[in-house]
Amino acid sequence: MPSTVLPSAQKSKITASRLRDANLALAITTSFLPIPDSDDVDTKKPATRVPRPKKPIRTTPATIAQESAPHPAADAPSYGPGLASRTFFIEAIDPRVDGGRFPFKRIVGEPIEVMADIFRDGHEVTAVALRWRREGDAAWQAVPMAFYDNDRWRGVFTPQELGRHEYAIEAWTSVFATWRRGCLVKQKAGVAIEVDLLEGRALVAEAIARAGGRAGAMQAVLEAFDHSRAPESLLQEELAVLMAEVEARPDLTWSDSFPFYVQRPRARTGAWYELFPRSQTDDANRHGTFNDVIARLPEIAEQGYDVLYFPPIHPIGRANRKGKNNSLNAGPDEPGSPYAIGSEEGGHDAIHPQLGTLDDFHRLIEAAKGHGLEIALDFATQCSPDHPWLRDHPQWFKRRADGSMRYAENPPKKYEDIVNPDFYCADRVALWNALRDVFLFWAEHGVRIFRVDNPHTKPFPFWEWVIREVQTRYPDTVFLSEAFTRPKVMKALAKLGFTQSYTYFTWRTGKTEFEDYLNELARYPEREYFQPNFFVNTPDILPFHLQGGERRIFKTRVALAATLSSSYGIYSGFELLEHLPLGPGKEEYLDSEKYEIRPRDWNAPGNIKDYITQLNQIRRENAALQQTSNLRFVMVDSPEVTGFIKESVARDNAVAVAIALGGGPYEVWFHFGDLQIGPEGARRTVRGVENLLTGERRMVEWGGLRLFIDPEKEPAILFRCFT
Repeated sequence: MPSTVLPSAQKSKITASRLRDANLALAITTSFLPIPDSDDVDTKKPATRVPRPKKPIRTTPATIAQESAPHPAADAPSYGPGLASRTFFIEAIDPRVDGGRFPFKRIVGEPIEVMADIFRDGHEVTAVALRWRREGDAAWQAVPMAFYDNDRWRGVFTPQELGRHEYAIEAWTSVFATWRRGCLVKQKAGVAIEVDLLEGRALVAEAIARAGGRAGAMQAVLEAFDHSRAPESLLQEELAVLMAEVEARPDLTWSDSFPFYVQRPRARTGAWYELFPRSQTDDANRHGTFNDVIARLPEIAEQGYDVLYFPPIHPIGRANRKGKNNSLNAGPDEPGSPYAIGSEEGGHDAIHPQLGTLDDFHRLIEAAKGHGLEIALDFATQCSPDHPWLRDHPQWFKRRADGSMRYAENPPKKYEDIVNPDFYCADRVALWNALRDVFLFWAEHGVRIFRVDNPHTKPFPFWEWVIREVQTRYPDTVFLSEAFTRPKVMKALAKLGFTQSYTYFTWRTGKTEFEDYLNELARYPEREYFQPNFFVNTPDILPFHLQGGERRIFKTRVALAATLSSSYGIYSGFELLEHLPLGPGKEEYLDSEKYEIRPRDWNAPGNIKDYITQLNQIRRENAALQQTSNLRFVMVDSPEVTGFIKESVARDNAVAVAIALGGGPYEVWFHFGDLQIGPEGARRTVRGVENLLTGERRMVEWGGLRLFIDPEKEPAILFRCFT
């Protein structure tokens, strides 16, 4: 009687989709893993079986929860430190940040590739699974990992929810697949396999007890084999899939678990526009309102911005109020600095009464949404001496030896109009909770983006705790770190949870400086957690290179920011080429808007609004410019012209950019060489380009393009590349 295979109705249940179920069925076919050429022993300590996860720790300001180490499957057997717990090495795992201490970051809906070195002694068939879950979920999702090369394994999964997740790798010996591979090799070589078939039959029979609904199909295979003794009954691929689902895994070995955070796209990509709501007026004697901001929304949206960012919008204290140009003596009608937060009208959860009401703020948020804009608020911990907290919680603030309040200072700068809370005071739990509640208050009222003022001067544990507290409730929240400080501190803040960071771009001017800095941000591991936001200027920073007011330099700087970084920003007035400094050698604006109301003519002659609009439109149409890390600099034969190519995450869009950094004009060779673009498996050299500013198409000849750049007209050339 011929051998019997599974009925078609049963076969239909054994599909590729089962490879993704909780039992992790692995389709082990006649494709064999390569047999190592050497039996050398690796002396590194192998991965071990891990304990079951502990009960989650509730986070408090005083106790920052760490990730529970590893999370074995609920049905995984428990083993002690015996041989079975040390079967596999699982090492060189990527991606992870600081060995898994901090989460790496990804965008929801985009595939995450995981690579690891996984091996054991001998030549048995190894099965590997990649598991992941959202924090707080009991169940793990899983996909098989595939052998890549030289004991390197690769797995890909795509998270579909925002928030904190973790992944882990498990490996085990597939006894049935090992048996099946040996049988097929012997059968092909003409070696007798009768005894081998009996051993295979025993493996199937033993697994039936665990097979559940699959037991009937497996029993049918045994009966067919017993009747015919045909090898095909036990060697069929469908049975291999079934056995992968149900066979015992006594040497199951787990890696540690590694955290990652799944973000919305705005966390990585966006054009930011910063303005002071009080200056959105046509009269310096009339305080601007939220209604005035609403009136400007169509113009701002038309220029292609995504985020509209406000400095603090809270009541401003009267005590020690600063006047024009940071004067210590403010007139009775001077508005003061918005960073001197708090007065008798309220503190961090109140709105300056001259801006409007909370209902007006809600209308602004909804109006902004209607124009495709999102409102970002400034979070600054400093308080005016008039802040209600100083009256209600004096223990939160430091006093000097003479009993006077210690105001803020950053020698030689002094900020007499503000005092800082003492994060390490005896009542710090209440203080930390109060600051967290400020974030939560504005999140409840529709704000999901916060720019945080000077986070590097506050405790690291506070940021790790408070960001996690807020994102647990509102996982779509974005935090921008304004920390112009030492590089390692900036990176540490990103590891602790800040979504984005201001950068040193504001001061980089030379070709080598740009290339070195961007290569640093795009390399591993920085690209896994540090997401830059290139601001060309800020209310505090008027870089020296802008102080000449040269139109070409303003265009060059915004072109660099908009193309090198997926997130970039300008402070209003930049588009009008505002450039007057407070004085020689100062990087501060004359008549700073931090201390006065500044009406503007937004259509003043010489503005570059049209140029910015064009750049933002190109960014929206080209996904390559919506990410930062997939960037490669190319050879351009001029020290004053930089050139680079960026590819989208999906590698279906590539943009080449050449930007003149000097006065020019320049004739340069932009060298593509053997550089390839395109999706995996179909990468090709660049064959032609389309100018994104003019629409002109050109073919690449001799591996490059001859370009003419006149910075007085157009300092940047942007090409869409095709193969």
